Amino acid sequence: MYKVVNEAKGMVAHGVSACAGCGLELVIRNVLDVLGSDTLIVIPPGCSALFCGFGRETGMKIGGFQGNLENTAAYCAGIRAGLTAQGNDHTTVLGFAGDGGTVDIGIQSLSGMIERGDRVLYICYDNEAYMNTGIQGSSSTPLGASTTTTPGGKRTRRKDLMQIVIAHDIPYAAAASVANIPDLRKKVQKAKDTDGPSVLHIHAPCPTGWAYPPAKSIEVCRKAIQSGAWMLYEYDHGKYTVNYKPKELSPMEDYLMSQGRFRGISAEETGRIQEAAALRYQKLLSLEMN
Repeated sequence: MYKVVNEAKGMVAHGVSACAGCGLELVIRNVLDVLGSDTLIVIPPGCSALFCGFGRETGMKIGGFQGNLENTAAYCAGIRAGLTAQGNDHTTVLGFAGDGGTVDIGIQSLSGMIERGDRVLYICYDNEAYMNTGIQGSSSTPLGASTTTTPGGKRTRRKDLMQIVIAHDIPYAAAASVANIPDLRKKVQKAKDTDGPSVLHIHAPCPTGWAYPPAKSIEVCRKAIQSGAWMLYEYDHGKYTVNYKPKELSPMEDYLMSQGRFRGISAEETGRIQEAAALRYQKLLSLEMN
C-alpha cells in the first residue's frame, strides 16, 4: 500500500547534515518542491548522498537510490524505459549529481542519455570541486581556484557543461543559481515539462571549499552572476535566452576576493578571468539575437 505524502511540509527532512550555508541543500529543497512526490531520484556518491541516507533511512519523501558515481544518467534511462513499458508517462525521473559526477566521471553516460533522447531531467549542482572527499579540483573548478590538488591555484579553465549538452541538440538546458530562486524554480518546471532529456546546471556555493563565512552564500553567488563568473541563460528548442543582462559586468575582483580559495590569485589572472567572462557574455547575447 502506498503511503500518502504530505507535500505541504516539503519533500526533504527538516534536519539534514549538510554544512552550514550549503548551496546544495537550497537546490534540492527547491527542486523537489517544484517536482513534487511523483518523482524518482538517482543520486551518486557525493555531498548529495546524505539525502539518500542508507538502509531504511532517508532524508526525502520520494523513491530513489544511490547508484555509482559514473552512471547516474544510465540508471535514469533504465528507470525511464521501465516506466514507459508500464504505460507511465507522468512520473519524473531525476538524476541529481555534482560536478565531479557529471562533468568528469559521469559525462559519458550523460552524453548517451541525451543522444538517445531519453525523457530524464538531469541536474548538476556545481560546487566546483570534489567537496565530499576533500576539496579536490574537478574539471569544473574555475581558473585560479585553490583546492587540495591545485594548492597554487588551478592553471586551466573549466569545462563548459552547458555548451557540451547544447552540442547534443538537447531540447532544453539551463544555467541557474541559488542567488535567484524564482528563476531556478521556473527552469525546473520547464525542464519537467520537456518531452525529452533536459539538463539544469546550478551554481551551488560551498563555504567549506570556497572559504567564506557560511552566512555569505547568497551574496557570493550574486556576485558571481553580476561579474559574469556564472551566467543565467537557457537553451529552449534551439533558442537562447539570457536571463540576466547587466549593462556592464561588475569587477571580477569583487567576486574572487570574497572567497579564500582565490587568495593567491594575481592581478594579471584576475584580468584574464574578467576578459574571458566579458567575451562569453557578449557571445551569449549574440546567440540570443540569432
